[in-house]
Amino acid sequence: MSHRSTRIAEQMKKELGQIIGQKMKDPRIGFVTVTDVRVTGDLQQAKVYISVLGNDEEKQNTLLGLEKAKGFIRSEIGSRIRLRKTPELLFEFDESIDYGYRIESILHDINKDEKNEKQDNE
Repeated sequence: MSHRSTRIAEQMKKELGQIIGQKMKDPRIGFVTVTDVRVTGDLQQAKVYISVLGNDEEKQNTLLGLEKAKGFIRSEIGSRIRLRKTPELLFEFDESIDYGYRIESILHDINKDEKNEKQDNE
């Protein structure tokens, strides 16, 4: 990724957080955090990684709401960031947070098992 596309991705991440958090009125959209934005080198597409608080149904509803509002979000981005062409937005769930929680949970269980074994051996 070039320096320019990295800079644009960071700016888009900030703006998207504000737009989704403050401008969106769709009740399907829950508590969304924009975790990362990756822009292609030609600035034609932007992958927007999000994490959503809630169960699977709430996450899917949020994704549907964001897909429906894609045009509005894109026009907001276009008015806030001066680009010749505003990138096409692709929303995806950021699985790294769930993955991190899963690893932490497994490590916690291992530590608990080791403590129990130690106590049993004493």
